[in-house]
Amino acid sequence: MPSVVVERRGGVLEIILNRPEILNAVNRETIAALADAVAEAAEDRAARVVLLRGAGTHFCAGGDITMFADLIRLPRTERQTALYRIVDTLHPLLVRMRHMPKPVVAVVQGAAAGFGLSLVLAADLALAAEDTVFTSGYIHLGTSPDGGMTATLPHVVGIKRAAELMLLGDRFDAQSAAARLVAGPAHAYGRTKGLLQATIGDAFDAQLRRETESFAACAATEDFAEGVRAFVDKRRPVFSGEG
Repeated sequence: MPSVVVERRGGVLEIILNRPEILNAVNRETIAALADAVAEAAEDRAARVVLLRGAGTHFCAGGDITMFADLIRLPRTERQTALYRIVDTLHPLLVRMRHMPKPVVAVVQGAAAGFGLSLVLAADLALAAEDTVFTSGYIHLGTSPDGGMTATLPHVVGIKRAAELMLLGDRFDAQSAAARLVAGPAHAYGRTKGLLQATIGDAFDAQLRRETESFAACAATEDFAEGVRAFVDKRRPVFSGEG
C-alpha cells in the first residue's frame, strides 16, 4: 500500500498521507513519496487547488517514532548525519509547496503534531475539524522544530505565542486555526499567494537551512535519545540538558 496517494477530482488535486494505522506519521519512504506528489502537483496545469489530508481519522502525527528509535541505536555522529539527510530531503518539498502558484489547503482532523503541524503551517489555508488537536511536540523529544515551523508559526500567531507553543509543547485546538476557502479565480489566487510569500522573502528558505542544522545537532544529544525512549516506553522523559 503506498504511503502517499494522489487523487484528482476536476481541478482539485488531493495529496493523501496514507499510513492511518500509525496516524500518518512520516518516515523516509513517506517523505520521498510526498516530495514526488508535491512536485507533480506543482507541474500539473489542470490542478487549480491542491488539498493535503490524511487517511483515516488523523492528519499527521509527525515523524515515525520507530524511525527515530532505530536511529538512536547509531553512534552520535552517524545519527546526526542520518537525521540531517532526512530533514534536508524534507525541506525542499515545503519550499516547492509554498512557491507553487496555486492555493494549497490542508484539510485537517485529529492529530496534527510535529511535522504534521509544520505541514499545515506551510499550506496557504487550513480547514480544520472540531476534533483537530495541534501540537509542536518537538520539545518532548528533546529536539528543535523542523519543517519551517520556526518561520511560519511566529508569522501566524506572533513570536511570543509561538515561543510558548514550541518551548512548552502545549496543544491547541482547531478553533484557533480553521479557515475557509471558496471558489475563486485561479490567476488571482496565484498572484495573491506570490505577494503574501514576498512578505517573508528569503527568510523561510534561510530558516529551513538553520532548522536542518539545529535538528541534526539536537539528534546527536542524549536528550533526544531519552525523549525517543520515553515516548516508546510511554513515560515522562528525564532530560539532562547537556548538548
